Amino acid sequence: MNERSERTTDTAEPLARGDRMGAATEGFVTHRNLLFTVAYELLGSAADAEDVLQETWLRWVDVDLDVVRDQRAFLVRIATRQALSRLRSLGRRKESYVGPWLPEPLLTAPDVAEDVELADSVSMAMLLVLETLAPTERAVFVLREVFDLAYDEIAEAVDKSPAAVRQIAHRARAHVAARRPRGVVSPAQAKDALTAFQRAVETGDLQRLLDILAPDVVLLTDGGGVVQAALAPLLGAEAVAQVLGKIAAASLRPAQVNGHPALLVRRNGELDTVLAVRIDDGRIAGLYAVRNPEKLAHMARETALHR
Repeated sequence: MNERSERTTDTAEPLARGDRMGAATEGFVTHRNLLFTVAYELLGSAADAEDVLQETWLRWVDVDLDVVRDQRAFLVRIATRQALSRLRSLGRRKESYVGPWLPEPLLTAPDVAEDVELADSVSMAMLLVLETLAPTERAVFVLREVFDLAYDEIAEAVDKSPAAVRQIAHRARAHVAARRPRGVVSPAQAKDALTAFQRAVETGDLQRLLDILAPDVVLLTDGGGVVQAALAPLLGAEAVAQVLGKIAAASLRPAQVNGHPALLVRRNGELDTVLAVRIDDGRIAGLYAVRNPEKLAHMARETALHR
C-alpha cells in the first residue's frame, strides 16, 4: 500500500465512525424521553432511570444499525432488560429498607397532568401499586398498558413467548385493577384542593385541615432511616392533621410531581420534603412525604433550575 492510499484510508475510517456515531446519537436522542419514562416506571427512581439510560447508550453504540428494523423497539428492549436487572437488585435492597419505601419524586410539566393516562401511570399511588407486581409482570404491564407496545415486542424485551406475555399481561392487569386508586379529579378540582390544603397547613388551622382531609386519609413518610420519619403508615384525619400542623413554619410551594399536585417543603432554603397528595371527591385521601435526602437530590437540582 502506497503513502497516498494509507492517508486516504486513515481519513475515511474516522468519517465512517463519525457517521455511525451520529446516527446512533440521533436515534437515542429521539427516543430518550420514552426510554427514561419506561425505566422510571419500572424502577420508581429517577437516578436509577438515568443509570439505565447510560447503560442503554453504551450497548446501543455497539449495535450494527444496518440490521435494526425498528430503532424504537430495539432501544426499548435494551432499556427494559437493563431496568429489569436493576429492579431485581433493588428488590433485595428494599427488603431491608427502614420504614415505608416511596418512589423518588419526579418534577413533571403541566402537560403531563393533562394526559390522564400518563399522569396516572407515574403517580405515587400507582407506582406503589406497581411495586406489588413481580419484576416481569411490572415490565409487561407498563409496556402494554402505558405504552401500548405489541405483544411480540414485549416478548423480545422480557425474553418470553408472545403467548406467555399475553397471560402475564392479563394477570397483571387484574392485579392492578383490584388495587389502583379509583378517584378521578379534574386539574381544576386538584388545584382547588391543593390550595385549600396548603392554606390549612400554612396557618396551622386544625379544623381547616380536618375539613380537607378524608376521614380515612393515609400518610406515608419515607426517611430511609436517614432523617426523622414515621416508621409505619399514619391513618386517620386527626392523627395526620396533628403531624401536618408541625410544618406550618416551613416554606411551602405548589408543584406538579409525578403528574399530580404536590407541595415542596423547604427549610432554611433547602428542600426538606416533597409532599405528594392523592385527591378523592375533593378531599385529600393520600399523602406521600418523601424526606430521604438521596431521593430528593434529583428534585433539588430540578427545582433549583426553576426557582
